[in-house]
Amino acid sequence: MHYLEMVVAMFAGMFALGLLWSALGIGFSHTRDPELAYLLMAFDMSAGMAVWMRARGHAWAGTLEMCAAMFVPVVPLFPLLWLGLIDGMTVMILAHVAMFPLMLAAMLHRRDEYAHC
Repeated sequence: MHYLEMVVAMFAGMFALGLLWSALGIGFSHTRDPELAYLLMAFDMSAGMAVWMRARGHAWAGTLEMCAAMFVPVVPLFPLLWLGLIDGMTVMILAHVAMFPLMLAAMLHRRDEYAHC
């Protein structure tokens, strides 16, 4: 159940902050600015999850681990992007595919914490 809550919180953060950035005229293209586009989206998703996790009583360590799952997938992908081996949309797709198992790994790492919140 907590996994589903994290996915909902992730999308809520992405939606709410996306509206804010749009209202402020801040936006990055996956084709023109793939690094910035992904990092801003990862921040938005992390913010949503962090707010929800802290409201549910999670410690900072577990919260930051869950947020790291949004950023860690790009570590091997950005160099591939810079070398021209993949494009910005491929970065988005592969990072999103990887973040879900990374979120599960973070939860399994602290299963006692997640079982009791």
